[in-house]
Parts: sequence; C-alpha cells; structure tokens
Amino acid sequence: MLPYQNDAYSPYHVAMGLYAELRKRKVFQVAAGYLAVAWLLLQVTATILPAFDLPVWTLRFVVLLFTLGFPVAVLMAWALELTPEGVKLDVSASGSKRIFTLAGVLIAVAIGWYFRGHALPLQPAPHAASASTTSTQPRLSDTRSIAVLPLVNASNDPQQQFFSDGLSENLINTLSRFDGLKVIGSMSSFQFRDGKADSVTIGRKLGVAYLLSGSVQRAGDVVRISASLVKAIDGSTLWAEHYDRPYKNLFALQDEIAHAVTGALQVKLLSPEAAAQQDDRPPSGNIEAYNAYLQGLKIERDDGFGYKANQAFARAVQLDPGYAAAWAHLAGTWTGIAQYWDDDFEAAREHLGKARLAVDKALQLAPDLGIAYVDRAWVLAASGSDYRDVLTDCRHAVQLAANNGTVVFGCSWLQARYGKLGEAIGLRERLLSIEPLIAGNYPPHAEMLMAVGRLDEAEKLLSIADGLSYPSSYEHMMAAMLRADANAAMHIATQAPTDQRDLYMALAAQIGPDRAAADAALAKIVANKTLAEGHPYQVAQLYAVHGDADKTMEWLEHTRTKPKRGGITLLRAQLLYDPFLLRFRDDSRFIAICKKIGLPPPSESEALSIDQIRAHQPRL
Repeated sequence: MLPYQNDAYSPYHVAMGLYAELRKRKVFQVAAGYLAVAWLLLQVTATILPAFDLPVWTLRFVVLLFTLGFPVAVLMAWALELTPEGVKLDVSASGSKRIFTLAGVLIAVAIGWYFRGHALPLQPAPHAASASTTSTQPRLSDTRSIAVLPLVNASNDPQQQFFSDGLSENLINTLSRFDGLKVIGSMSSFQFRDGKADSVTIGRKLGVAYLLSGSVQRAGDVVRISASLVKAIDGSTLWAEHYDRPYKNLFALQDEIAHAVTGALQVKLLSPEAAAQQDDRPPSGNIEAYNAYLQGLKIERDDGFGYKANQAFARAVQLDPGYAAAWAHLAGTWTGIAQYWDDDFEAAREHLGKARLAVDKALQLAPDLGIAYVDRAWVLAASGSDYRDVLTDCRHAVQLAANNGTVVFGCSWLQARYGKLGEAIGLRERLLSIEPLIAGNYPPHAEMLMAVGRLDEAEKLLSIADGLSYPSSYEHMMAAMLRADANAAMHIATQAPTDQRDLYMALAAQIGPDRAAADAALAKIVANKTLAEGHPYQVAQLYAVHGDADKTMEWLEHTRTKPKRGGITLLRAQLLYDPFLLRFRDDSRFIAICKKIGLPPPSESEALSIDQIRAHQPRL
C-alpha cells in the first residue's frame, strides 16, 4: 500500500469516495441508459432523414441536443433521489461541487465542439451572402455534390477507351437525374484522367464533396467494373464494390452502381417517368447500337460536331431505329456540319433538312427528351425560323434536363442570340457550376455580362480564364473600351494574336483622342481587301464604334449575303448583344437586317449599347 493511501484526504480516498457516491446515486446506470437510448434515436433519425427530405444539418443538430443532454442527465441523477415520498433534491453529499463542475465543463466542450466546425443552420456562412458564380475558387460547400472521374480502361485494347468513357458519361447522366444532387459534367471531370491529383485537390477545383472513381474492363461477354465513392476532403471511402456481369446486362449494371452511390448519398430519384425520358440508352437494350452511340459521344468530345461523329450516330440509329437519343445527336451533328463545315448555302440547307428529320424522329420516339428540344432549337435558329419557336424549345429543354451541360450550354447561346440576356446569364451561371474547369465557357459569359453593363463581374470571369491559360484578349479589350479607357484598350490590342492584331488595334484606336490616327487605322483595314473580306463583321464593328451608321449597315449586309465557311449563322450569333452595333438599334436598316435573319426587333434586346454602358460607369 502506498503511503498516501492512509490519508483520509488523499487523492485516492477522495476518488474512491466519489466513485462510491456515484454508484449509490445510480449515476452510472443513468449514463449507460441515456447513451443507449440516444444511440437508438440517432439511428432512427439517420434512417428517416431521406424519407422526409430533411436537410443534412438536422442530424448534426440532433447530435448536439443529445450531447448537451448527457451532462444534464448525469447531473439530475446525482442531485435527485427517488424516495417513497417522491423525488427529493439532495446536493449535500461530498463531491457535489465536483460533479456540477464536471457537468458544466462537458456542456461547454460540447458547445465549443459544435460551433468550431459547424455553423448553426439558421446562421449562413460568412461567405454565403456574397457568394456568386464569379468566385475564382470552387469550394466544398454542397454536401450533395459529386464528380464522376473517368473510369480507367483496364483492358489492353486502346480501342475500348470509348467504352470506358461512355460508361463514365452514362453514370454522370444517370446521377444527374437524382433530385438534389449536383453532378459535374464530363468536360471538367475528365481533366483528371491522369490520376495525378489527390482527392482534396480535385474536390476543391470542381467544388464537390464526393468523388466516384473506378476501372472497367470488357473481356468477351463479361464486363468487370470496380467503383468506389470517397469523400473529397479526406479521401475516406464511403462505398466500394466490384462487379462481374454479363455484357448483355450492362444497362442493369449501370443502374445498380448509380443507385448504390445515391443510396450512400441519401438522395432520391425523380419520378420514374421523367427519369426514363432523359435516359440516353436504347430502350430496346441493343448493346451494339449503344456502342456506336458511345463512339459518337467520344468523337464529339474530342473533335466536335463533324462527319466522323455523324457517321457513328448514323450507325447507332441504323442498328436501332427506335434510339431517340442517337437520333437527337445525329440531328446535332447535321446542324454542326451546316454551320461550321459547309461552303455554301445550298449544302447547308440540305444538311439542315436532314437535321430536322432526325430531330423530329427523336421527339416522335421520346416526346420529353430534353436534348432533342435543344437540338431542334439549333435547327430552327440556323434555318432562320421564328425566334419565338426557338425560345420555346430552349425553355422546354431546360425544364426537362436542367442538369445536362449540353442542354444548358446550347440554350444559353440561343437565349443570348435573341437578346434574352437575363435568361442567358442565368444559364451560364448554371453551366459554370456543371463545368467549372472548361476555360472556354468564361469569355462568352463575360461578354454577356458586359452587354448588360456588369463589367466588374465580367472581368472577374476573364481573370479565371486567364488562370486557365485561355486567350481572351478581345474580351479584355472590349471591357477597356466600354470603360472608355483608350490606353488600356490599345495596350491589350498590341498583345493580340498576330493575325488579329491590326483589327484589334484599329478597333481600340476608334475610342482614342487622336481622330486622325483612328481614321488612318480604319482606312488601312478597309484597304486590305483580303483582311476586310475575311472579317466583314469586324469591319462593321469598326464603323459602328467610329460612328458611321451608313458604312456599318453596308458591312452588316455584306456579312449577311456573302458568308464564308460557317457563315450561315455568323451574323445572327451575337448581333443583339453587341454593344458596339447596338448604338444603331433604332436605325430602320438595322431593324430590317435583324428581320431578314430571323431575329426579334433590336428594341426587344436586353443588352445595352456602348454609350449606355459608359454612361453608368465611373469616370477614370
């Protein structure tokens, strides 16, 4: 026995006395019972959360309540005594002060723990009020957000890359149909194909909380898929599984994986009818048609809307004439060929006719297929059809497939084309949340913002594009011109690509104080027949900024009647949100040109002219 154990006031005796008192007052029994009941109720709460679609902070709040309640229960067990006369208060025993102190400490620790890492749901995070899509840094703020990284092609056949990429794309499409789940598009998530970045880096750059990764191998009639769901913030695995399935059961396997992932994330599927309509797989289950479709998607992603992609989708509908999604993409490639590849109007009209037949077939097969409506909108726009029909199809497409990057991208362009800048900018903001790492999405968004006078926001987006090494010198120069900063505009112009430098410098000169220099720069461009004929729209802009309405209309008409390759939609692409040209929006000739190419009257455009924008900018 140690010497101090004989001392009645030694730590040993004090501890033993406190222990005996705790047992006497049944504090241990109460604590054990409380913890058991709390654990059971927490399990029940976690189970019913998805059923009632409660926010994720609900569970944390319940945990906080039980944590705060524990020292209270211990305290009551100590202070209250059950007697034949009823419950009596008894706090006279030795150690009362200690137990009260302990309870207070426990409560303080619980509160401190919660507020250190979790803000109360009623209190927005400090950045919430000012958060916007112009943020230069995505953040892990949404607990229901996920990126599907490209499945690794584990076979020895490079030709199977389209298969693994296609499965990744399908998982993205499938997950996008789940209510309340933010899913990053493939154009952004596929940038991490090399596997060099860790989960924290990927999560931060994409702004997601979870990552789905894995590998796929097709061996004869068997497909093998390994998949895992991890927390981006620490790389911890929430779910992992390995599948060996017959190749013929591929679609069922895709659904199985998607439901396993969403089950782990506790999200629910949209109505089965709505989900089925947005499925990009052949309803017949024709695997070979699906393979051709996947090949077309890969070609589109790598090479754009050209003949190679067109041939792949044509093979898909040949193998399965009931394949609505393949018909829709076939229409998209015909439209792309007409806009960007055809040399003359006759060839373009022929291919637009084929596009219209294909998209009508898609909608006949699947009347609620979102991608088909945006493809039809493109066909109508390229054909110069009534703009109201184009806008109707766009809005319907977004309603049906709001999380589809292709739909949102296409509709944002078309809304802007017809001067609906409010809707276009809203769609662009959504697009940046779906595809945050596609550098080419930032300058067009910036142009739309500049067209309504939101220059500061536009310049933030251009800074992001700069950080992603995307050239945006024209947009930077445009911002400087709208601010009437001639020196900055000319400096940017001198740094422009060589083949565009003379045009940029001439444009910047038009807002400078030296009118003789501006006249000379303009005359030099017009005198260069090759340059001027190759860029008639830019010449029209030059004359517009110069203030010559007659020459502006002359060159706009020249752009309309004598397009080069891809010129079928060159003029109508941005005419109604070009601040330089909109200074003549009330000119009858400008109104007539808009009417000829199927645009609404310029007075309906929500965009502003350079003069209107300058009037609302602070003086330099």
